[in-house]
Amino acid sequence: MKAIVTAILLTAALVSSLCAAPVLAQTTATATTLDGHKGFDFLIGTWSTHYKRLRHPLSNNHDWYECAGTSVVRPFWNDSANIETGDIRCPQQYISSLTLRLYDDASHQWSLYWGTKKVGLASGAQVGHFDATGVGDFLAKDTFAGKPVIVRYRWKVLAGDRPHFEQAFSADDGRTWETNWISDYTRASASIKARQRSS
Repeated sequence: MKAIVTAILLTAALVSSLCAAPVLAQTTATATTLDGHKGFDFLIGTWSTHYKRLRHPLSNNHDWYECAGTSVVRPFWNDSANIETGDIRCPQQYISSLTLRLYDDASHQWSLYWGTKKVGLASGAQVGHFDATGVGDFLAKDTFAGKPVIVRYRWKVLAGDRPHFEQAFSADDGRTWETNWISDYTRASASIKARQRSS
């Protein structure tokens, strides 16, 4: 119950900040006519999560490190929105995160907002959609280490009902991409689900 109340309060804070603040990033999403309001249905539930993070993005560095965590994704607004609360445990860092995903019936696009308990809303919305094959790309212009970049979130489902996420940066206006964050989700065990419900 405590986790649900916390998620509601964080969601309210995120929505409030989105309404009050200017857009932080312009998107580069393409148009679509596909009805994608159920595009994230595969992600609803409780998960064990595994992460790989590139230690120094955009520096020709190939040093990755790994993290683990748990995640709970709850739908609302008739599957046209969902909220994900999660924890990410890395060797020298703990992240309490929240993702808010909102679907626009008019544009058929999803807007994805990510934040952490420590820093709040991390960036503007990643905007995009799922294609006919079930791969979703969500894009935004942003900056990294003072350099302009396009950030791409890519979602798909691997064999065995395993959601897979990758974040990539492009420093050359989308001509080339460097993946710097990989997340794999596995349905949580009963013990993890019980722990999530009681927290």
